[in-house]
This record gives sequence, C-alpha cells and structure tokens, in this order.
Amino acid sequence: MKGVALIFVVVLAVVSLAATPGEAISCGDVQGSLAPCLAYLTGGGEPSSSCCGGVRSLAGSLQSQQDRQTACYCMKSAASSFNVRSDAASNLPGKCGVSIGMTVTPDIDCSKVS
Repeated sequence: MKGVALIFVVVLAVVSLAATPGEAISCGDVQGSLAPCLAYLTGGGEPSSSCCGGVRSLAGSLQSQQDRQTACYCMKSAASSFNVRSDAASNLPGKCGVSIGMTVTPDIDCSKVS
C-alpha cells in the first residue's frame, strides 16, 4: 500500500509540473527592464549600471522564440514612441556585455526572430 501511495504522489507531482504553463514575457516586463536605459537610448553618453542590469535581466528572460518575438515587438513599438536612436538601440546589448539574439531596428520583421 505504501508503494501505491508513493507512486500516486510521484505521478501527481509530474502531472502538476507538466500542467504548469511557462511564464511568458510581457511588454510590461520589457519596458520595466529597459526603463533605466531611456536617457541613453534617447540622448547619448554611456548606459548606466542600472540600465545594463535591466538589459542583462531581459536577456536572461528571453528563453523561447515566443519571448524573443514578443520582446522584439515591444521594443520596436517603444522605440518609435520614445524617438529612440537606432544606433544606441543596436549598440546597447554589446555595451552591456550581453547578447539578446537580435538587433532591433525600425524595419525589423519580429515574426522572423528566432
């Protein structure tokens, strides 16, 4: 009887893990991560340490193709809303020592981001 109870608990744990949906990234997450970068992206100079911390956090959360595409759409939209300098946007990940797997430009086709 103990063995059956143990198997039931293990099966229940596996089923509950499989049924838990992954956390998808949202535009709020992207904007929150990049908010400290706004001065750099619209003005100039160098990105602040809090900006680079946000970029690193964002890069770490882009685990799936869906996450990367969502982030791309969000960044593209925000870039046009805030008059972001495209050179600053494309250089930001490198200046912070990370790769986000894409270079967001005004004409990027986010549906093709892998």
